[in-house]
Amino acid sequence: MSEKKTPIKTRIGGQAVMEGIMMRGMKRSVLACRLPDGSIDVEEVPCSNLASPPWYRKVPLLRGIFSFVESLVFGYRCLMRSAEKQDMLDTEDEELSPFEQKLMDLCGDKLFHIIMVIGAVLGIGLALILFLYLPALIVRGIDRVLPLGYGKAPVEGLIKIIVLVVYMLAVSRMKEIARTFSYHGAEHKSIACYEAGEELTVENVRRHSRFHPRCGTSFILIVLLVSVLVNSFLTWDSMAVRVILKLVMIPVVVGVAYEIIQFAGRHDNLLTRIISAPGLWLQRITTKEPDDSQIEVALAALKPVLPERAGEDRW
Repeated sequence: MSEKKTPIKTRIGGQAVMEGIMMRGMKRSVLACRLPDGSIDVEEVPCSNLASPPWYRKVPLLRGIFSFVESLVFGYRCLMRSAEKQDMLDTEDEELSPFEQKLMDLCGDKLFHIIMVIGAVLGIGLALILFLYLPALIVRGIDRVLPLGYGKAPVEGLIKIIVLVVYMLAVSRMKEIARTFSYHGAEHKSIACYEAGEELTVENVRRHSRFHPRCGTSFILIVLLVSVLVNSFLTWDSMAVRVILKLVMIPVVVGVAYEIIQFAGRHDNLLTRIISAPGLWLQRITTKEPDDSQIEVALAALKPVLPERAGEDRW
């Protein structure tokens, strides 16, 4: 009988992309995608900050701000790469409209990248409206009918959470997003299997939970909760000034939320379970149970980033 290994908490993390998963270890980052022909493509994606973390990674709060920006940029690059692997740039078999053909002639192979950048910019703009301006506008309207006093910030935070949940429920009904959420579940389950010290097989991974306390979904929710506290000190006299101050305070909110999510991922006690509970609940929307083929992709991305020396990736 094989000896049962002691469970660990790893610093390895990942991200679901289009028909695939990116896993990020201590020294390597690997992107694994299921190609249209059914095969699994595994590619190492360079990331300069993996091997030698800069000084700011040791400074509380500051490390959260830089890590958040870096993760966004790197994650977007991996998402773009996964899209390319799905032959989304191949239009040879499609009949293009005159307008589409003109765009192709003008932009060539860069057209898809341009569209993705425009989409990202529009997405950021929509997020700013939904989470910075709209909740404040609604609260201001409610306050005119029913004075809220010091309750304005909590009500604003509640509206943000409602908007987030409704948005996630809506996009989860899209076929492509639903599959990405399944890959998200495969990412969590494979990491949980590794942390449990079990052999990394599809059968073993299948038995583990798709919920993980150190997840981007949990991070987003903690950001919203922290913003309630931080924004409670901001003025309500001017809507424009309040929105601007919210933008200025985003780095502070992100830095605090990062420390909280790291603490919750590093420890397992009553406090961290309470902290993690709302995010784990929200993961019921953003993660789905994967099929075996998706678990295979997760393992293909995870195995290459495992540390050469045991314990090198532990908290």
